[in-house]
Formats: sequence, C-alpha cells, structure tokens
Amino acid sequence: MTIAKVEVERFSLTSSKPFDAVVAALKSAVGQPDMVEFFKATRATHSFAELKRIVESGLGRTDLMLFAEFDLGDILRRETGSKTPKIMRFVVGNPLIMKDMVKHVPDAGSYAPVTILIDERPDGVHVSYDKMESYLLRYGSSEALAVARNLDAKVTTLLGECAS
Repeated sequence: MTIAKVEVERFSLTSSKPFDAVVAALKSAVGQPDMVEFFKATRATHSFAELKRIVESGLGRTDLMLFAEFDLGDILRRETGSKTPKIMRFVVGNPLIMKDMVKHVPDAGSYAPVTILIDERPDGVHVSYDKMESYLLRYGSSEALAVARNLDAKVTTLLGECAS
C-alpha cells in the first residue's frame, strides 16, 4: 500500500454577478451533449478518428464539455427551508485532453474531468477550480504537465469570463 501527499493549487475568483448569471455563462461556454447518448456513440466507434469526431461534436467553444452537474445547495436548502446557499459543482472536461494526460501519467485519470465549484457567499459568487498542473507536478512528466497547463489555461480563462 502506498499513500502519497498531493498538494493542490486552487484558482478562485469572486464575482459580483448574480449566481444564476455565472452558472449560465459557464453552461453557455461548454458543450452539453446528452451524456447517455454520447457514451453510447463513443463506445460504438471503430476507429480513433471516428471517436475524435464524436468527442469534438460534443465540445463547446472552450473545447470543453459538461459531464455532470450537482446542485449541492439544493440538499442544504431542503434541510434549512431557506433559498440559500446556492452551490453547484460542475464536472467539465474533454476526453481527448484526458487521453493526452493519462497516456503519460495514468493517475491523471483520478483528476480528470475536472471540478468547477460555483457558490454564493455574502461577499459574492465564488468560482473555484483545482489546477490540474498541481495534481500532476509530482509525477515529473513534462508531456503530461504541458497538457495540464493547457487545460488549466482553458479552465481559468473560462472562469474569468464567467465571473466578469
């Protein structure tokens, strides 16, 4: 058994925009394929070129897609009967980017697709993301780190757009 400590860098912005506007901006920038149909289609492919075409058709303008979303605030609001807090977790990524990291560092599959957290607090709407480069740094793969940096740039740019 091996236990390793992983140090993570968290990118975070605070927006003065309403929570729903930040969420809408995120969703408008990423592809939102029907994931059941998407996975059926990808499993049915017979070549990488065919798989790549299906993946690319599901991507948004950011080269990312939404895999899942979780309304964490809904569970809290049900307990309190309040209209707050609003907290959403989005699982976002690109299978082709994941492939490029995992072929160099298999453990990258534990971190991709990535999580984006949007939550409403008294000082504004917080938009947060744990940087992929920080997860992969300890593995020392320059190839995987280059892919991770590119992914981090895509995600942090997206979050900056959503928050401003």
